[in-house]
Amino acid sequence: MSTTEAPQLPTAPAVVRERPGGETMRAVILRGFGGVDRLVHADIPKPLPRHGEVVIEVKAFGVNHAELHMRRGEWAEAAEISGIECVGIVDSCPGGEFPVGAKVAALMGGLGRTINGSYAQYTRVRAANVAAMESELPWAQLAALPETYAVAWTCLFRNLGLKSGQTLVLRGATSSLGQAALKMAVAAGARVIATARSHGRFPMLVELGASRVELERRDLADHLPEAKQVDAVLDLVGNSTILDSLDMLRRDGTACLAGWLGGLDPIGNFNPLLHMPSGVNWNFFGSFVFGTLGFPLSDVPLQAIARQVADGTLEAKPSRVFAFDEIREAHRVMEAGEAGGKMVVVLQ
Repeated sequence: MSTTEAPQLPTAPAVVRERPGGETMRAVILRGFGGVDRLVHADIPKPLPRHGEVVIEVKAFGVNHAELHMRRGEWAEAAEISGIECVGIVDSCPGGEFPVGAKVAALMGGLGRTINGSYAQYTRVRAANVAAMESELPWAQLAALPETYAVAWTCLFRNLGLKSGQTLVLRGATSSLGQAALKMAVAAGARVIATARSHGRFPMLVELGASRVELERRDLADHLPEAKQVDAVLDLVGNSTILDSLDMLRRDGTACLAGWLGGLDPIGNFNPLLHMPSGVNWNFFGSFVFGTLGFPLSDVPLQAIARQVADGTLEAKPSRVFAFDEIREAHRVMEAGEAGGKMVVVLQ
């Protein structure tokens, strides 16, 4: 397949049902691809416990752009129940990896893509994609942490190797992932130059700790005083800006591509010989690798991040909290670009 061709998209959400006869649960079903009306509440069988997996009673979950793309049919895979993360209580764990009743977070491991996700009262996920989250924080606040902060931490401190005193350009900083990365980078002692698509978002980013905010543009490197001196770029805008991000790096500097706020269109006619500066590094991070051999979830200090939130050294409140029956409104707000940060849904 040519690099400019779009990936093959699913023709219908993959139905992943349990065998009949067990307990039932309330879930949000994706009834075909399209608008928010495709998200429908239904009663379906509760997932049955399996060895090596954990059944979690979902207390709350974050709402993510990936789920928007899945709902529209723009993702390569989509399960009948969406949702790539959650926090809750262990309902069953045949392998004994986690005690029944423990507070946990779950993310990725096929959730919402190849297996039914977290838009439900219960979900089942591989034990490798579950992490202990013992904390007295309310469920709504805990739900703002797993996917967003795990990705931000990995991009900053694994892929970019960010250190105190370095200069980071953060493109797409107003997104929930961008805000999390901004707060964590500042707490680590980095100087952060953030970007936003409108001047109206500048004050918010400065309040979060950005040293300066620039208006996002595809030729930002040509207008950045620090061009060719930047240590690291975390690019959440995507394919439309990553080549420009490489142009602002110093020798041995690194850019990490980890988001597609600017759309999913591929980079057209990319030729490293013509388009890539010498001596710079470019890597990618996709959260779907969490729980694999190279990216164990145990590497991510989620428990420590929750403690930082609890003691006030890291602010991580959700921007909006919705009830389970308000999932359509949550998607509408996300699609309209009105989220203003990390949105979560709390089950009663």
